[in-house]
Amino acid sequence: MVLPDLLVPGLRIVFCGTAAGAASAARGAYYAGRGNRFWPILAETGLTPRLLAPEEFPLLPGFGIGLTDLAKHASGADADLAMDAFDRAGLIGRIQSVDPGVLAFNGKRAAAEFYGLPTARIAYGTAPPIEGMPPIFVLPSTSRAANGNWDAGIWHAFAQRSLG
Repeated sequence: MVLPDLLVPGLRIVFCGTAAGAASAARGAYYAGRGNRFWPILAETGLTPRLLAPEEFPLLPGFGIGLTDLAKHASGADADLAMDAFDRAGLIGRIQSVDPGVLAFNGKRAAAEFYGLPTARIAYGTAPPIEGMPPIFVLPSTSRAANGNWDAGIWHAFAQRSLG
């Protein structure tokens, strides 16, 4: 496992990425890549009360937030991940074991691999329901590599819904 899951019962939100990036794997902290917007957008939207450093990720359950990845045993850029790195069944089991309020994919690629669809068929916002799973939401990727698809408004709408 590259990064430990941050999953406990009673979470409002579990954010699921594709896999740990190279910087995150090296630092042992989620969303640690230079230019990643994850930590700033959590603070900006009010999902966390302040800007956290990547190494402070263990504090997130105190704010009702958990973290995991679809590929737990691989790291690197999405384009470099092997197709067999993704563990849909494992993610379902982990999510069902903690039963959060919502599962939010950080980026279309993670959602696409989870649903077995091309990213072009994945839309931002509420995703199709899966029996036995909490509501699922797809957010624009916070990765610097996904700059062209960034839309903070979708994150703000999600946070408003999650906090309301």
